Amino acid sequence: MSQLTVAVVVGSIRKESFNKQFAEALVKQFPADVKPQFIRIDDLPLYDQDSDAQPPAPTVARLRQEIKAADGVLFVTPEYNRSIPGVLKNAIDQASRPWGQSVWAGKPAAVLGVSVGAIGTALAQQHLRNVLAYLAMPTLAGHETFIQWKEGLVENGAIGSASKEFVQGFVDAFVAWVKQHQQA
Repeated sequence: MSQLTVAVVVGSIRKESFNKQFAEALVKQFPADVKPQFIRIDDLPLYDQDSDAQPPAPTVARLRQEIKAADGVLFVTPEYNRSIPGVLKNAIDQASRPWGQSVWAGKPAAVLGVSVGAIGTALAQQHLRNVLAYLAMPTLAGHETFIQWKEGLVENGAIGSASKEFVQGFVDAFVAWVKQHQQA
C-alpha cells in the first residue's frame, strides 16, 4: 500500500498548547508509511452562510484542499466549557459547506485530547463525535483516549515512557482504521 496522509487537526491555537505538544509527540509513533500533516485553523474567517455563494477565502480553500487530500483525520482537542473550542467548530463548519460539498464526508477519523483535568477531554470528545457522525465521518470506536496532562507525558518532544505503549495502541488502531477505509 502507498503512503497514507493523515490530517492532524489540533483544536487549540495557544502557543504552548498541551494538545499540540501531545499531537506532535504522538505522530512520531506513526509507522513510516503514514505522513502527518498538521492543518492550520487559526487564520480562518468566522463561518457565515452568506459566504457560501462566493468563492471561499484563500485560507478556507486551503483547508478544504488539505482535508480533501488526506486519507484520514486525527482530531486532538482540548475541552472548553465542557465542549470543543470555537476555533475547531469554525474549521469544521468551513470545510463542511456549502451544503452538499463537505470535504469531511467519508474520511475515517479518530478523536482524542489532553487536559489538566482528571477526565481529560471526555465531554469535548463526545460532542465532537456527535458532530463527526452528522458529517458522515466513520470514527474509530472502542479506543477512547482520555488523557490527563501530567509531568512526563511528553518528554523531549516524544511520548513519555509511562504512556508510550498505551499511545502506541491507539496509533496502531487508528492507522488500521484508516487503511481499512482505503480498501473499502
